[in-house]
Amino acid sequence: MDASSGGHPEGPQQAGAYAVVAYIPEPLGSFLSAMRAELAPGCALRSHVTILPPRRLAASPQSLSGELGRLAGEIPSFEAALGEIEVFASTGVISLGLAAGWQSIERAHQALNHGILFAGDPYPFHPHVTVAQSLWALPFEQVLAEARRRWQECRLPRQFLVEELTLARSVSPGCWEDLAAHRLAPVTLLRTA
Repeated sequence: MDASSGGHPEGPQQAGAYAVVAYIPEPLGSFLSAMRAELAPGCALRSHVTILPPRRLAASPQSLSGELGRLAGEIPSFEAALGEIEVFASTGVISLGLAAGWQSIERAHQALNHGILFAGDPYPFHPHVTVAQSLWALPFEQVLAEARRRWQECRLPRQFLVEELTLARSVSPGCWEDLAAHRLAPVTLLRTA
């Protein structure tokens, strides 16, 4: 399936851009990170779902972390599941779509994208997990076929629990540092009998 836009190819290039992500837990996270490093040599980013795409923000890291912590505590933890390989036609980003959890991720994006964390998004928000981008020197169709093959071979469960959001800051193009991780609200099950 081709997505018409999104993919956030690089985000702001200057150091100091911020993003909020949910890292894919183990063992699926390591599989996807290794797959991304194979498809786009030199990429050392951990696999994640972006909740707030890269953005320039004026507040201090401490204020941003405090606000993220306050808001994260109001967002319930949720299940997500990865779907199939997709391509963002406008950016050439190869990604994994979401088979479940899309609405919860969109709600988290809406809950966080205001106040000191707000920035206008250059693309419509489209939850996904990037597996390859910036493939200028590599044959796109070959990388896409390899991404599909590797994902088809994956025997790990494709669903995961999103329990934590991480505030990250761009240090240089393609290099991010984690500033703070905040837990989402635990989901409580009510017993009826």
